[in-house]
Amino acid sequence: MLVLHGLCAPDGRTAVWAEDARLPVKVGSRLPKSPVPHPFAVDGADLAALLDGKHGELVVRLPSYASGPAESPELVRDPLAKPPVRRGAVRLRSWVVPVVWVDDVPDALPEARLGASARYLGEVVAFARDLVARGRVVPGGDARWRAVPERLRLTRLREAMPPAFRAVDGVDDPLDAVLDAVVDKEVRGRLRDVEVDGHGVVGRWLKALTGAGSAPRDDALVNTVEAWRSEQSELVRTCFRLASPEQGGPDQEGWRLEFLLQVVDEPSVLVPAKDVWRHDAVLRRWTPRPEEVLLGDLGRASRLFPALDRALAERHPVALDLDLDGAYDFLTRASLLAEAGFGVLLPSWWRHPRQIGLSLTATTRGAAGVVAKESELGMKALLDYRWDLALGDEKLTEAELSALAKAKSPLVRVRGQWVHLDRARLAEGLAVLGSGRMTAGQVLRIAAQDDPDLPLPVTAVHADRWLGDLLSGEAEQRLDPVEPPEGLTAVLRPYQLRGLSWLVFLDRLGLGACLADDMGLGKTVQLLALEAYARQHLTRPPTLLICPMSVVGNWQREAERFTPGLKVHVHHGGDRVASALHGGHDLVITTYAVATRDASALAEVEWDRVVLDEAQNVKNSATRQSQAVRALPARHRVALTGTPVENRLAELWSIMDFVNPGLLGTVNTFRARYAVPIERHHDDDAAVRLRGMTRPFVLRRLKTDPQIITDLPEKIEVKQLCTLTAEQATLYQAVLDDMFARIAEAQGIKRKGLVLATMSRLKQVCNHPAQLLGDGSRIAGRSGKLARLEEVLEEALADGDKALCFTQFTKFGAMVVPHLSARFDTEVLYLHGGTPAKARDEMVRRFQEPGGPSVFVLSLKAGGTGLNLTAANHVIHLDRWWNPAVEDQATDRAFRIGQRSHVQVRKFVCVGTVEDRIDRMIEEKRGLAQLVVGAGEDWLTELSTAELRDLFALSGEAVGE
Repeated sequence: MLVLHGLCAPDGRTAVWAEDARLPVKVGSRLPKSPVPHPFAVDGADLAALLDGKHGELVVRLPSYASGPAESPELVRDPLAKPPVRRGAVRLRSWVVPVVWVDDVPDALPEARLGASARYLGEVVAFARDLVARGRVVPGGDARWRAVPERLRLTRLREAMPPAFRAVDGVDDPLDAVLDAVVDKEVRGRLRDVEVDGHGVVGRWLKALTGAGSAPRDDALVNTVEAWRSEQSELVRTCFRLASPEQGGPDQEGWRLEFLLQVVDEPSVLVPAKDVWRHDAVLRRWTPRPEEVLLGDLGRASRLFPALDRALAERHPVALDLDLDGAYDFLTRASLLAEAGFGVLLPSWWRHPRQIGLSLTATTRGAAGVVAKESELGMKALLDYRWDLALGDEKLTEAELSALAKAKSPLVRVRGQWVHLDRARLAEGLAVLGSGRMTAGQVLRIAAQDDPDLPLPVTAVHADRWLGDLLSGEAEQRLDPVEPPEGLTAVLRPYQLRGLSWLVFLDRLGLGACLADDMGLGKTVQLLALEAYARQHLTRPPTLLICPMSVVGNWQREAERFTPGLKVHVHHGGDRVASALHGGHDLVITTYAVATRDASALAEVEWDRVVLDEAQNVKNSATRQSQAVRALPARHRVALTGTPVENRLAELWSIMDFVNPGLLGTVNTFRARYAVPIERHHDDDAAVRLRGMTRPFVLRRLKTDPQIITDLPEKIEVKQLCTLTAEQATLYQAVLDDMFARIAEAQGIKRKGLVLATMSRLKQVCNHPAQLLGDGSRIAGRSGKLARLEEVLEEALADGDKALCFTQFTKFGAMVVPHLSARFDTEVLYLHGGTPAKARDEMVRRFQEPGGPSVFVLSLKAGGTGLNLTAANHVIHLDRWWNPAVEDQATDRAFRIGQRSHVQVRKFVCVGTVEDRIDRMIEEKRGLAQLVVGAGEDWLTELSTAELRDLFALSGEAVGE
């Protein structure tokens, strides 16, 4: 495993170096005084190939022992390796480390973690780019761009700086150096195509700022620019506050623009201008000359708002009286003043306006109280509508409309509120008023603000009956629950029955649905219940279900268990044929990879419904896989996911565009309207609008919801069926061939030993090829079981949960720990038989703490009894111990007195292997399991060779992509 560290070079360039956990810690005699190469730093050429950059060297000062450098806290070595004996006290020593020059830190690399300094470097680079985007940059006299960060944010960043980030000698302030270096490069990149007249001193200076030419050597220019720069970093600034007539005191008749001085780092500190002229002592803490700051700022601001010249004519300006047109003029120029660095406080009704807009009332056809017919439902159902003008969601009267038409100023007062009125758009809005008919689909698009042809924004949409339920976003609670369908063997919990009712409701309308319940709440059984419900009285075309290969077996078994009447076909494997898709199936299960390769064949089938399980697999809309599944034709679409948004809102767009194509517009429109405002600027209004658009089509219930958790049992057990990779399948078959070749000539104890050894080796193959081979090879991408473990942990950690992972193989646990630590960039605890008692107690204590590590790997023998680990609400058995009582004891580390949450238990089984067959045998006779299979695996040795072939054989369903 690698750990990446971030550095700042003396010239401001950013660099990354890496520790390699596989390189040995050399312990020997005392080190020479001169800097020597870091003993377990990654070679520069290798690191450059990994990060695709140029490499060099830097000398860094790091905590070290007399015998070598201390390892960083993020580095995870083999947990079973004997720790080296350290000599001497820890002190700072200089080391030569190979580095790669980078512009940014990669988000993730296989088998690598980001150290604290690398994460910090990423934060600083992101902050610098944000400063450029917001225009908080100024040019320097040396023709280099400088950052102008908020002092409070800068102070917090400086306090959070890890010591390793300032480990390079010769860098006085690495934070300022990185900010200025990144800002200069970013701004030059944006100005690359700007043409500048390079004549004269100022012209050459401007040209140098765009990246062309060198800075002129002129002391007068440098002094002037640096003096201007110091003004831009003033600790106080002038702030303008606009007060409407009703906000002022009894003496205020019109609008008033008040002047204040505002402390930049503490915006809540505002001193009125009248106190400035009274020499208020508060301001002296930040500036000795507040009067000069106020007058100077008013002079500069007058270039953007010329009306301020009237205030400057006064000896001690404190405010400016404005008429209605003057107030509107200021409001329209406020953004220019803010961009120039002035404080601007605007009335709330301007910042969060209640707009004059259109109100749509849609009425479903038919008598009230009469159940709607199928022809009256769905996107194409015709509705009667009426357009009105409204303030927010309040319709305006004829008298109010007449008054608006006569108003001469863009600012008008309606129902006690000031409103900005665009007269041209108002006239267009008046032309829209009237009634007629439109489809339900048009109403939904209008409600989602997806009609660019309307002259005014739609401020309210009202509808009755089923459409009103849908638009309210409360359909799950308000709909009458459907009866559990015939052919469903499961007993649905109340929230699952509500989920089925919601799915049936949208299915009848032909509208797509995203069921986004938390992991463990039963999305699978709700979807199967929907399939059974849809087919209990009608013959329908088949449903196509696309899922990761790791859960194909799960779906097949759950369908057999809960809906045995459904005809299920798995479209997968090298022998699959397109003609089999037309075989009269109810449910066709395939994988994302196969759906991509067989897109044309799948598109020829008339699908009633297409379902995406683990729909986050299509979160990147630009991939061939996402495009292929979105292009599949179907009457109805459903997405199942516990994580509708993992990293970026664009992932939500991709899922919703599959569910209801076009609902959120194009990806570029979505990015401009929602993703950028919400992610970059934390725009709450945009977030509210987005929730309003998606709410009718997304159902998400959380385990923390009291209405849900009371419905759940304390312990949920799930068989997690996994597939083998091609490499695993090849090794599995090789182990079998070797055993049967040797077992033919063996008898007695030798034969028993061969069978038990083979059983152990097959389990190791099912875990991971590297466990069997023991060659220290890479971990990622070679095991179906490990891939499924990553998926489960990713969702659990996203919910803030904690997990226990049990394995009977100590070496497998040692392999998994550094891999998971790198994969999730987090600390992973590991308890095994060699863990000292003191370390064991400390691990348990840390895991139980609220802020402690979230993943705990334990060997079954060392951690299966005697521990209280109730902080975990997920228990994962990576490989099976064929005595259920032993597994139950391990599960009870979390499922015991003191546990406040329900516990989800997952038992990983590789489908089509010996794990699968023995698991079935135990399940069939669980009450007699101890009697049938004993306490261990000795019973296997008594089976005949033919029985062993049946038990150990590798079936076709075992192999994934």
